[in-house]
Formats: sequence, C-alpha cells, structure tokens
Amino acid sequence: MALMTGEQYIESIRKMNMEVYMFGEKIENPVDNPILRPSLNSVRMTYDLALDPQYKDLMTVVSPYTGEVVNRFTHIHQSTEDLKNKVKMQRLCGQKTAACFQRCVGMDAFNAVFSTSFDIDKAYGTHYHENFKTFLNYCATNDLVVDGAMTDPKGDRSKAPHAQEDPDMYLHVVERREDGIVVRGAKAHQTGATNSHEIIIMPTISMGPDDKDYAVSFAVPMDTKGIFMIVGRQSCDTRKLEGGTMDVGNSEFGGMEALIVFDDVFVPNDRIFMNGETEFAGGLVERFAGYHRQSYGGCKVGVGDVLIGAAAVAAEYNGVAKASAVKDKIIEMTHLNETLYCCGIACSSEGTQTESGNYMIDLLLANVCKQNVTRFPYEIARLAEDIAGGLMVTAPSEKDFRDEKIGKYVEKYLQGTSEVSTENRLRILRLIENLTLGTAAVGYRTESMHGAGSPQAQRIMISRQGNLGYKKKLAKAIAHIEE
Repeated sequence: MALMTGEQYIESIRKMNMEVYMFGEKIENPVDNPILRPSLNSVRMTYDLALDPQYKDLMTVVSPYTGEVVNRFTHIHQSTEDLKNKVKMQRLCGQKTAACFQRCVGMDAFNAVFSTSFDIDKAYGTHYHENFKTFLNYCATNDLVVDGAMTDPKGDRSKAPHAQEDPDMYLHVVERREDGIVVRGAKAHQTGATNSHEIIIMPTISMGPDDKDYAVSFAVPMDTKGIFMIVGRQSCDTRKLEGGTMDVGNSEFGGMEALIVFDDVFVPNDRIFMNGETEFAGGLVERFAGYHRQSYGGCKVGVGDVLIGAAAVAAEYNGVAKASAVKDKIIEMTHLNETLYCCGIACSSEGTQTESGNYMIDLLLANVCKQNVTRFPYEIARLAEDIAGGLMVTAPSEKDFRDEKIGKYVEKYLQGTSEVSTENRLRILRLIENLTLGTAAVGYRTESMHGAGSPQAQRIMISRQGNLGYKKKLAKAIAHIEE
C-alpha cells in the first residue's frame, strides 16, 4: 500500500469504532469533535509533509524489511544518520503545527521493542521478535499511527506491582490461554490515543520475579473490545467550542492525552512481544525512555521556534523590537532552543548498533537532552511572556472585539503600532498564551517537565551512565596519586 494522504488518514480514523469519553459523555464522533479535531489535524500534518516533495527525504525512508517507501514514523533506525534525521523531522513537524504531533511515542516504542524482543528470543528461544517484525511491517505498509503506552497509574509508588492493594494499578495478565492472554489495567497520559490505529503496550518499571504477570508487551487495535479512553482536560480547552479562532491562539492544531482503560482485553499470541520475562522489563523501559528523551531535542525545539517567532512579532507590534533588552531576550531564547537541538543531534551522532541490528542513541546524552528540556522551555516561555506583556492574559474576548457596540473601543484602546491592526496584535498575543498557558502548553511547557519521565528519572540515568569511577581515575592520574 502507498503512503496515505492526510485526508485518507482522517477517514481511516473515522472508520474505527473507538470508545471515547470526555466531560462525562461518550463521544460518538471523535473525528469531528471541535475539542479533539485540532489534535487530529496535527497528526494529519505528518502525512501531508511525507507527500510534499520538499520534505520527502526527511519524512520518508525505504524500509529495510519490505523495500517499500514508508513514513519515517514507522521506521527502525538503521544508522546514526537515521537517528539524526528523526530529530530533524520532529523539529520540522513542531514548526508546522506548534503542537504535539503525537507519533513520536509509537516510533520510539517500535525501536525499543525491536531490540528487546530480539534479546528475549536469544535468551529463551521465544518468537517475540518475529511477532514484532510482522506487526511492524503491517503498520509501515499500511501507514498506520501507533500509540506507545508505557505509563501505568502506579497506585502506591512505594510498592512493587505485585504488592499493590489493587492489582490493576499496573496493567497485567489476568488469564493465559492457548490462543493468547487477557489483560486488565490502564495506561495514563496517553498522547494521541484517539488519533491512533494501534497501541503498543510496554511495562513501566523494572520488575522482579514476583511481577511476572506485569512484565508484558503487546499490540492491539485501538478499537479492540474492552478498551476505552477518558480524555484529559487541558487549560482553555472549551474555547474551541466558542466558534471563533482568535481566542484559541492556535485554532488548527493541538494535542490530546487520555487515560486508556483495558477492561479484560484479549491479546492473540502473534501480537505478544513479552510475557513474563521480568528481567527484560527494565531494559525495555531504559531503551524507550532513551529514544523518547532524544525526541524532545526535536519536537520541543520546533515548537520553540514558533514561540520565539511569536515573541519577536509581538515585540514588533508593541513597538519595542529595537530595544536592546528585548533583542537580548530573543537571543537568549534562541540560545536555549538551539542548545536543546544540539543535545538531540549529539546523542544521535553518538549512537551505536544493537545486536538486533537497529541503532540506539547515546543514553547519557539523551538523558542530558531531556534534563535540559525540563528547564529551558520554561525559561523560553517566561521570556516570551515578558516580551508579550500583560495584555496576553487580560485581553477581552473575540466576541467583545466583534461586538457592534464595544468592539470599536477594544480596537481603539488595544492598538499597538499604527501600521499593525489591533486584530493581528491580539492574534499573536493569543498564540503566545496558547503556547505558554493554554492547550498547547500541555505539549510544550508541562510535557517538557514530565514527558518521557520526570526530571529525577533522568538524573538517575545520568548518574548510572556518567562513569564517575573513570573520571576519578583521570583525576588521580593527573595528581599522581597512588593507592
């Protein structure tokens, strides 16, 4: 099958029978729901860009397994060049949507499960790797969106999965049958859930022998019986119901998150990639987290590009673009943003080949990348808010601006420089609000903190990967210390 167009993608999601709930109601038509549609449009952009000749080499690649051209989001990294192109692609998608485009978790899950299933087969003589390659080729050939699901609710985090008072706090196997398994539990914070064709499940932490039922990885269609989604709230989300475009800030694109519940879901044997091999759970988590922390050196940078541009436009509209203090703030925003990009490219350039054949990023540098992402976007957002001014959060609504009686006063008193319309000034301020405080902040500001693991998770990995013992030896050698 050829690459899908953006419209074909949307229609393919429309044909699915997903069970979605939001604001206490079942959503019968998620595709056309005004709150959810912007997130679908963001994913659509990954299809449109793949068919644009200008971006073909970045967005597509020839599959080493089928020989067909596939979307890079369904590709297994074959070189450090692939790893770098992934980051460049993610920056492009962020620039074009100014939002989360939701396919990164699936791509990162593909590459983490690929090598882990290989390692399990080598140790136990299982057939997980072949199962996974069959699934991978199915997704790549049909140009599908896959949600990567790792995060469990966790319950009491001081206790292991098997020790929880409620065993469903971690997704687990409740029945093993000749033809497959039955699972129960939930996955939280699931990006792009309503816009995905398939979902890959992975364990969320390292596990011991008593956690055998929780060490499970598999894939199923998103509309499988027993799966339902509860959409998460975002700041300013109901503005999308008001009909205008100005107050939303980014009216076309957005992101979405959901709690996905697995209520006794059956998984056939040929869709299972791990089933009780607890000693491999931690490695899978580490690999996925590494790939996903690399991703933030691309996607967050692309959205940062838009925010920096918006701040610069706001400065022009406010009449302060030539002020040295404003220039310096935009320079600082650019410096921080490009530093994040450097980290994404660096951990890709230092990648190495795994025994399974795909390429893994440098884990230390990937964790440094994400640690910086937990800080720099907050400063970029603060500087953007500083440049924008208080009107970003005190401006009247678009309905006031359009009102027959009071609109002329809004237009008169909220005018910036004389050559720029009040409407355009308000539009750029609302975009900055959207990126720093509104719905897009979920995919930029807050997700920069918690996406791909909390800041402490990266610090733990930096401690493990930092090779402190080697550095101590270097210091002792220089100081001529003999022990």
